[in-house]
Amino acid sequence: MTDLSEYSPPLTTLSEEEEFLRANVRAFAETEISPLVRQMDEEAKIPQQIIDKLTELGVMGIEIPTELGGTAGHFFLSVITVEELSRVDPSVAVLVDVQNTLVINAILKWGNQSVKKRFLSRLANGSVGAYALSESNSGSDAFAMSTKAVADGNDYILTGHKLWITNANEADIFIVFANADPDAGHRGITAFVINRDTPGFTVGKKEDKLGIRASSTCELILNECRVPSTDILGEMGRGYKVAIETLNEGRIGIGAQMIGIAQGALDHALSFVQTRKQFNRPISDFQAVQFQLAQAATELEAARLIVYNAARLRDARRPFVTEGAMAKLFSSQIAERVSSLAVQLFGGVGYTKDYPVEKLYRDAKIGQIYEGTSNMQLQTIAKELLKNKK
Repeated sequence: MTDLSEYSPPLTTLSEEEEFLRANVRAFAETEISPLVRQMDEEAKIPQQIIDKLTELGVMGIEIPTELGGTAGHFFLSVITVEELSRVDPSVAVLVDVQNTLVINAILKWGNQSVKKRFLSRLANGSVGAYALSESNSGSDAFAMSTKAVADGNDYILTGHKLWITNANEADIFIVFANADPDAGHRGITAFVINRDTPGFTVGKKEDKLGIRASSTCELILNECRVPSTDILGEMGRGYKVAIETLNEGRIGIGAQMIGIAQGALDHALSFVQTRKQFNRPISDFQAVQFQLAQAATELEAARLIVYNAARLRDARRPFVTEGAMAKLFSSQIAERVSSLAVQLFGGVGYTKDYPVEKLYRDAKIGQIYEGTSNMQLQTIAKELLKNKK
């Protein structure tokens, strides 16, 4: 009989650089993060020492050019990093994910030279970034926003209220979306880069969440917050395009988070079923248990390949909208399924906080909600399929 404890995912078509990063991030997660996971979950906070060590590891500025303090890597390296961190703690992983796949990517693609020089160098050297799009009445309908930007000379005055902003408690730099021309609808939406210490800008209430509790999710209050027009991403009215294109990439990062959660849950289950005994035998001896584990491993590998494919397409500058939506949709389903199975195989102790699978189960649910709900991913996939058949 195969020893299930020896199962590990294949390093599918990884370069030496990618394999090296995977090993380093995995070692960091297991030695530095793992001992703090329960504490971070209970206190709903990531210690500053972890953020500092992530910066030292070089994973808080993966695609930032070396002259600005980054590592000049490619997008797939962010995917590997998020996946490996998520095996241990998805809260830490999403901090790194938002930093790289949303904030840094948006500034790299849409920022002018001044914005890139000022903000990317800080993000590579200790500053945390946040991405502020959602509002109370602007979730899946992300562009029904009420936050306004009014021109005042060479500046814009921003007034409004943002909700559910990941990294907000730790962030120094925020990408904030506001409508500079409400009569133009979504064509008036504009993306601004804002410093935390800007007068009129306040980080408000932190949400008390079901899962990924150590990851901060806060409201933002903008009360006549003055931002220079030089700190617009792209140009006035291009915020819709900035958001759509950036979120298409961000969804691949969430896919990586979900396969990491599933892998962590499966790893724990594979070990535990060989020590938990029923009827005087390890439950790993029972065919029913073996078949459930085999099914979980197969579905996880399928999800991993979908996520990797989407990331490779993005790096190759090929279309990936459909693949990115599929990656987030499927991987979030698998994360919930595999983590649920892990809790079940642990039995009663799996439902307690003394064992890690309970937390991974809670953490998995968010994958079907943020950065585009599962229904929105289905809608995107269907639209792309129908469009391509015209």
